[in-house]
Amino acid sequence: MTTPAPTRPLPSGVYSSRPWRIHQITEDFELEDVWALPVQGGADDFPRFVESTMSGDDRDFPAAYRFLFAVRWALGRMLGTEQDEHGLGRRVASLGDRLPDDLRDLPAPERDDSPFHPLYLTDREYAAEIANRTMHGVLHLGWVEDDGAPDGFSAQLSVLVRPNGLFGEAYMAFIKPFRYLVVYPALLRTVGRRWEAAQEVGR
Repeated sequence: MTTPAPTRPLPSGVYSSRPWRIHQITEDFELEDVWALPVQGGADDFPRFVESTMSGDDRDFPAAYRFLFAVRWALGRMLGTEQDEHGLGRRVASLGDRLPDDLRDLPAPERDDSPFHPLYLTDREYAAEIANRTMHGVLHLGWVEDDGAPDGFSAQLSVLVRPNGLFGEAYMAFIKPFRYLVVYPALLRTVGRRWEAAQEVGR
């Protein structure tokens, strides 16, 4: 089995210095987080990695992760942050409207039960968006050349946000400790396990 890649937060320059296509449509967004994922593979493995990451059952995640998100959705319903009028196409326009023509022709797979709406999938990038009362966010996955990876590539995750005013900024600051203590560790471990399972199936 392939040795797992290290899991760690990365400096912002690791994201901003790369010629990602996502830069073209997120100039008014802030980079919130960049992480190295415990995922390595070959040059042609990225679409399969995205499929393994975005599919699967949420029960794969640890109980603490699922509990935190249950609380978060409950608070969202109570505060009205998840109502349709605060989402994509209502409070904010979808970034799909900003896509250049060539990216419009590269749709990404979609999960009916996911709160994220996919934007595009290339051989090196995947992007999806989400919006509510607190922010407009983008999840970006990248496939980067890595001399330390046995097959030459590893995965990175970046999160970009555009907070909705002072309320959005306060909310993002409030949940930051939970993201680092609970959400990201659980998310990255689950992504790594799903990729290992996908590799086993592909052998």
